[in-house]
Amino acid sequence: MSRTILDMRNIRKCFGPVKALSGVSLKVGDGDIHAICGENGAGKSTLMKILSGVYPHGSFEGEIDFDGSARTFQGLRDSEALGICIIHQELALVPMLSITENLFLGNEISRFGVIDWYQAHQRAADLLARVGLDVAPQTRVGNLGIGQQQLVEIAKALAKDVRLLILDEPTASLNEKDSDTLLTLMLELKSRGITSIIISHKLNEIGRVADEITVIRDGTTVDVIDCRGAGIDEGRVVRSMVGRELSDRYPTRVADIGEILFEVQDWSVGDPARPDRDRIRHINFHVRRGEVVGIAGLMGAGRTEFAMSVFGRSYGVNIRGKAQLEGRLVDLSSVRKAIDQGLAYATEDRKGAGLVLGESITRNTSMANLAAVSRRWVMNELAELAVAVDYRARLRIRSADVTQSVEKLSGGNQQKVVLSKWLFCDPKVLILDEPTRGIDVGAKYEIYGVINQVVSEGRGVVMISSEMPELLGTCDRIYVMNEGRFVGEFPIAEASQEKIMHAIMKNEVIQ
Repeated sequence: MSRTILDMRNIRKCFGPVKALSGVSLKVGDGDIHAICGENGAGKSTLMKILSGVYPHGSFEGEIDFDGSARTFQGLRDSEALGICIIHQELALVPMLSITENLFLGNEISRFGVIDWYQAHQRAADLLARVGLDVAPQTRVGNLGIGQQQLVEIAKALAKDVRLLILDEPTASLNEKDSDTLLTLMLELKSRGITSIIISHKLNEIGRVADEITVIRDGTTVDVIDCRGAGIDEGRVVRSMVGRELSDRYPTRVADIGEILFEVQDWSVGDPARPDRDRIRHINFHVRRGEVVGIAGLMGAGRTEFAMSVFGRSYGVNIRGKAQLEGRLVDLSSVRKAIDQGLAYATEDRKGAGLVLGESITRNTSMANLAAVSRRWVMNELAELAVAVDYRARLRIRSADVTQSVEKLSGGNQQKVVLSKWLFCDPKVLILDEPTRGIDVGAKYEIYGVINQVVSEGRGVVMISSEMPELLGTCDRIYVMNEGRFVGEFPIAEASQEKIMHAIMKNEVIQ
């Protein structure tokens, strides 16, 4: 057992009348990788913000010991001075600046008061080599993929002589390859004596790297699990997180699939950056009443681009092909027309495009269907409030009330608000793009339940997901996409991860 480098005791934190933490304790061994698990809203990120000084000493109760001494951090500079660095789920990089400029922003390498760019680039190249990123230091951060940006964030922490690295949902937006690279780097950093704390909902990834797991539920520590011996007991972690047994990760549903509800034929979409090149090529697709249809594929396969092009031409140029809903041709040339025809699209980027973060749950719920809560262009605020209260109860959105700003909700509850917004539009076809990204197993189960309810009403659901077990557990049929084309189609009884990957590798177009 390694010596304790971090000891947080009986941490309590309130936001007005809401108790975010009500007695959390956390011990982390020197040189260990320690995982923190819990449902969305359990208090994981709040605890790490306290540790890193984002919430300063005096704004919470409890004690923090680091490296054998009591600490009272008043801000990030205090914690970073001791080698505690946090990488948030929303990366703190400046896209328009170079990697070098981001690495040393606020801590510039200078000589006689002037930035020494030669030394800065040399130091940056060394840091990038340490994290395994083979990119020129002068490269603009905005030109990097999300996985590469994560590595830049870790390099930035190494530049500050990090001793304790905190990663909040580091793989939530990464594909499988980038996730593997990041986890391998964590193990490499561990071999160099660097301690890490990882917040994640992906139990398979935690099982690969974690030495210990602390489970938080409703603002308190409920379990500490040692993974060094027999490894991770996923059932125990889930039980501790949700406070109950989840006998199945996916709620059962008896499929009642009817006639074709929506289809597109010979659908092609030009790339906005290169209008002469098709990003989506000759796709034929349909979804039936009561059916959940999945779209699988690697990052960059064109899944999101296809969905957005169908939803009011939100993506692409020179769009060709025809779309039919309930057997009749429909005009999907704008988002408003797509909504009016009965389509809804829940984006993968809920914070950037799915919600107005500064607005309330009430306003976000109604914003796509204002006509239903207004009369002669005048808002009926009581009707709007009643709708929000109804959907808050139906989707079990955890909040103080419906006037609460959505930016203060957990990721899972934000996703439920996105679903509320589109369900209030009464869609015939609901397109869900990565609907469970970055949320815990309990919230995922509830969202799967919402999907089942939607299709039980005779609607159709199209589900895009990078998690193949999720597609296999929730869908009735799966299309496989690669390089802007459909290269496979499987009824769920015949689908498997191996067959899906084989279809991608074989890359033969289906008609």
